[in-house]
Amino acid sequence: MKKNFGAKPWTYPQPVFIVAAYGEDGMPNAMTAAWGGISGPTQISMFVNASTKTAKNILAKGAFTVSMADAAHVVECDYLGVVSGNDVPDKLAKAGFHTSKSEFVDAPLIDELPMAVECKVVSYDEKTNCLVGEIVNVCADECTLDESGMIDPVKLQPIVFDDVLL
Repeated sequence: MKKNFGAKPWTYPQPVFIVAAYGEDGMPNAMTAAWGGISGPTQISMFVNASTKTAKNILAKGAFTVSMADAAHVVECDYLGVVSGNDVPDKLAKAGFHTSKSEFVDAPLIDELPMAVECKVVSYDEKTNCLVGEIVNVCADECTLDESGMIDPVKLQPIVFDDVLL
């Protein structure tokens, strides 16, 4: 027998995304986001509050990256979701992360996180906070690849968001 929960924003597993962008001053910033996913063959959508520094940076630059939070960096990724870039401008560095510039979009890649989706902004709805990005490239560290050269979720060790506890 199944239990009914009513209308809830639940899908499992729900990945924990680390969304990163450069500010107009060139400083990288990132935030943790959990409500999102693939919304088309080459699109990703997520909800990013307009008041965040990351959202402002994304809209100013027209590009962003989405890294998959992994088990090896739970504490650091949690920090990015708890601390505001509006209050702590160098929060990526304070979390212990380093960045490299994407080859494909004007946005930072987080060196320590093994997989990222590189995107250009398609649209942003300030009423709903829905950000849609066109996926330009996906990159992954070789240590996460299987024998056939594809990303192996077991090697990637992504963490998931559990909305039920909120």
